[in-house]
Amino acid sequence: MHGIGNDYVYFDCFEEEIPNPEETAIRLSDRRFSIGGDGIILVCKSKIADAKMRMFNADGSEGKMCGNGIRCVAKFLYDVKGIRKSPLTVETLSGIKTMSVTEENGRFARAAVDMGRAELSPAKIPARFSGEAVIGAPLEVNGSEYRVTCVSMGNPHCVTFMPDPYAIDLERLGPKFENHEVFPERVNTEFVRIIGEREILMRVWERGSGETWACGTGACAAAVASVLNGYCKKGEEILVHLRGGDLTVTYTDETVIMTGPATLAFTGEAEI
Repeated sequence: MHGIGNDYVYFDCFEEEIPNPEETAIRLSDRRFSIGGDGIILVCKSKIADAKMRMFNADGSEGKMCGNGIRCVAKFLYDVKGIRKSPLTVETLSGIKTMSVTEENGRFARAAVDMGRAELSPAKIPARFSGEAVIGAPLEVNGSEYRVTCVSMGNPHCVTFMPDPYAIDLERLGPKFENHEVFPERVNTEFVRIIGEREILMRVWERGSGETWACGTGACAAAVASVLNGYCKKGEEILVHLRGGDLTVTYTDETVIMTGPATLAFTGEAEI
């Protein structure tokens, strides 16, 4: 399944376990020699929510949250498992997330995900900066200075604004941000262009996966950073253009709401 091009291989773990998901993610995510994807996601039973999700990046590392992935989990629960209700709840490593479902022709079409509060404290992102928040702070990367805003949406994000995100050499620059010494757990990086007060364009480099077509938590972080830097308004829907499609994000004092689709690509069996 994919959320606007951000694709993962999803495993139904309600009745069976994947003994080594880290290695499985590495083996199956290779686009040239295997199924291909940005990683794998396990959909498991939960005692405190409708289901539990575990997400593993293409390099085998486990992520705490995946905005596009959780919408696909909701689609799986709604269309395949028959948990046809709204809202749906999913347990993640960054807490329980609640989703309001919209259906079309009796099938899941999209979901609005309550992503929770945006974390701005450097110590909790984590990012080695001083102060209560990192908003437009200078950061030297690969010999150039960038102004960065750091946000955690369950995983760490670094947002920087520029005239044209597609003019940069992301294969070279992305790893420099991801592995910068100020980010002890590595970081996802969003390169953002402001189009208007309610519209931005974003390109993303995800830790453990490289450039992806979309990143839900990244879109949320980019929208939050756009508000914090005075480009967009708090409490209003912000249209976020990504390589794979569009998401809408609303940032308030209490939470961040992300809305977008989820699409089934194919089903099958894999030997592991």
